[in-house]
Amino acid sequence: MIQTQVISISFFSYQGNWDKWWAFQQMGVPQTAINRAKGLQFWKMLGSGAANGFGLKPNFGAYGMLCVWDNENAARQFFRENAGFLKFKTRCQEDWTVFLQTTKVHGLWSGTCPFEPTVTSDDQALTAVLTRATIKYRHLLNFWKHVPKVSQSIEDRKGLIFSIGVGELPLVQQATFSLWESAQDMINYAYRSSYHKEVVQKTRQLGWYKEEMFARFSPFATEGSWQGENPLKKYLQQN
Repeated sequence: MIQTQVISISFFSYQGNWDKWWAFQQMGVPQTAINRAKGLQFWKMLGSGAANGFGLKPNFGAYGMLCVWDNENAARQFFRENAGFLKFKTRCQEDWTVFLQTTKVHGLWSGTCPFEPTVTSDDQALTAVLTRATIKYRHLLNFWKHVPKVSQSIEDRKGLIFSIGVGELPLVQQATFSLWESAQDMINYAYRSSYHKEVVQKTRQLGWYKEEMFARFSPFATEGSWQGENPLKKYLQQN
């Protein structure tokens, strides 16, 4: 068991109007059982949009849960026993979790930096990336005007395993989570894709964000499924 900080990110897929409505309601309901979880340092419920999470229209069938833990044992105990998490697991059609350690991070999330680098970054190793930003209201239109092309530009990129757009607050607080066969594949996309590079430059020049964060992780375990399969199974050799 890893004895330093561990991050988990889980995704839940819901079918049927009643279960979708239940899941949507949880975004605004205090989650007492989760808040009291032993070893939990930081957590966020995340909604998703259409078009693999990057669309303006909400996707009422897909949600995420990001958690930061004291160690792997605390995370594993939570997934086995926590009544709050088990409610989500019971109501959803399928769920998928990735366990991570932080390699690099800069920026803030809700005024704090929840991630602590605990392993060395390796540009040739399996890599996960989380980007998160709070968009200034006056820049919302300009930001969302560029989202479809950025979303299209990541599709079928070399080395991309999985990507999804998520967020805490529709339109304003947005995040992306992606998995890559190597950090170098991610770097090639982020800095050599002409359109993505252009958008990054615009965010700096025009000051779109009130708060932003970029974090890179090393995935070490995975369980469950997403759209019928575990996207990381062949990379981590786990169920």
